[in-house]
Amino acid sequence: MGKVIAIANQKGGVGKTTTAINLAASLAVLERKVLIIDADPQANTTSGLNFSPDNDEERTLYEVMIGRIAAEDALIQTEIPGLHMIPSHINLVGAEIEMLELENRESVLKNALAPIRDNYDFIIIDCSPSLGLITVNTLTAADSVIIPVQPEFFALEGLGKLLQTIRLVQNGVNPALTIEGFVVTMFDGRTRVHTQVVGELRDHFKDMVFKTIIQRNIRLSEAPSHGKPIILYDIMSNGSSNYLSLAKEVLEHNGQTV
Repeated sequence: MGKVIAIANQKGGVGKTTTAINLAASLAVLERKVLIIDADPQANTTSGLNFSPDNDEERTLYEVMIGRIAAEDALIQTEIPGLHMIPSHINLVGAEIEMLELENRESVLKNALAPIRDNYDFIIIDCSPSLGLITVNTLTAADSVIIPVQPEFFALEGLGKLLQTIRLVQNGVNPALTIEGFVVTMFDGRTRVHTQVVGELRDHFKDMVFKTIIQRNIRLSEAPSHGKPIILYDIMSNGSSNYLSLAKEVLEHNGQTV
């Protein structure tokens, strides 16, 4: 059965979508079968993998969430062999309202993924930067959460609400949910504050912080505008090396050889 990992942080601009895209792509390059799901109405993961949701509005996560189509019918093959995607669309905003009357509204995504889960080694879900019903659905469907953290003090302060939401999900609909780890993004080793924040993060969360640090990298920020993960845009860049290293750590966390 494939492992479902949500990439979540309610604070925007911390590298959440960048992490989702490039972790999924790196796992696929390491010969795993991977599905990435864009659960953010902004659809940045969708465009970052060179697909416009306006090209096929009838095959997005919105249609899956409201029960109009099966998850299998929304799958798109990306440029990377072994990496499929379920795209997002701005319509997803309306799904939360349409789901309010459902009896098991927190489990809609989990139930939708059940028929295809065994087809993949990993399912990576890029969460919305909010803590609404769609995000609760992703945390209910997930086995674990990876939390990208920018090394700024305000970013640390914002972790409290997310951790509280995770605890609520654990105490309610998904007691098996775990934190896969915290990954430091946008790190600049020349900045004293960044080094200090990373130290505090490791002091507080210990081994829950990934050893891999995602360095600030111009090529990494350019890649989405070309609709490519960094490993296709510039395989020799630090960003590509960092995310391959993170993918290997994730595999090791899950008892898999690289």
